[in-house]
Amino acid sequence: MNGMMFVDLPGIPKIRSGKVREVFDLGETLLIVATDRISAFDCILPDPIPGKGEILTQLSAFWFQKFHQVQDHFITADFEKFPADLEPHSKLLRGRSMLVRKSIPLPIECVVRGYLAGSGWKEYRETRTVGGIHLPPGLEQAARLPEPIFTPATKAESGHDENISWTRCCEILGPESTAIVRDLSLAIYREGSLYAANRGIIIADTKFEFGLHHDELLLIDECLTPDSSRFWPADSYEVGRSPLSYDKQFVRDYLETLDWDKTPPAPRLPPEIIEKTAQKYQEAFHRLTQ
Repeated sequence: MNGMMFVDLPGIPKIRSGKVREVFDLGETLLIVATDRISAFDCILPDPIPGKGEILTQLSAFWFQKFHQVQDHFITADFEKFPADLEPHSKLLRGRSMLVRKSIPLPIECVVRGYLAGSGWKEYRETRTVGGIHLPPGLEQAARLPEPIFTPATKAESGHDENISWTRCCEILGPESTAIVRDLSLAIYREGSLYAANRGIIIADTKFEFGLHHDELLLIDECLTPDSSRFWPADSYEVGRSPLSYDKQFVRDYLETLDWDKTPPAPRLPPEIIEKTAQKYQEAFHRLTQ
């Protein structure tokens, strides 16, 4: 099974090509197409993960329709409801694309952490803080935090997103808007985490994005996917060690074994790593949606 690395739709303007998604302008709406590209350490890898784009699209659509405490940009992921002029591209788009409302994205990544992992674990070991928030002493790797915390970051067009303080976030968005996106992010994370926990998945952390549509705040981009979140299988979770995962941490772990300086060009992935990664994405999707 081959994966899809690139999408072009002749006659339809592409307005953005991200690490995974291609965004096309349909006039009143946008078409977002999720490719099978995968990135790690902010580099797009040369090998796709077959089926990944469909999983990201369908899982985001699932969550968008589940949450009711926030408006979102989602219109439909049902190709039968797409504009008729997209019909010639059916094979390319079906299952991996969605129509969304246009919005002006806020310049902030809304990160919520419920467990000590990744850059949060690194910061905690150095300063006993995460995102500048003081935490109790003696926490171990992968420990559950006393309560989920909001740790915003700036968006980077290239390179790493930068974690920022609450004060800096307020300077960028304004105190009122910062409080609103914090409260919404925490509420969505709590609801999603509870749902996932009942299906054997721990959502350790995640990031949300918001945008403005005619002054209405919308949840945009993707939502609680293995690309935007750390998903851990609950049955093998153990405090004090790096957990197994359903997300692209598996690819990162493989790349860490290589003599690669984490700058482009990225190395090729062996077939067994591609297959195992695809299986992890598929299992997370089925656990959450079946």
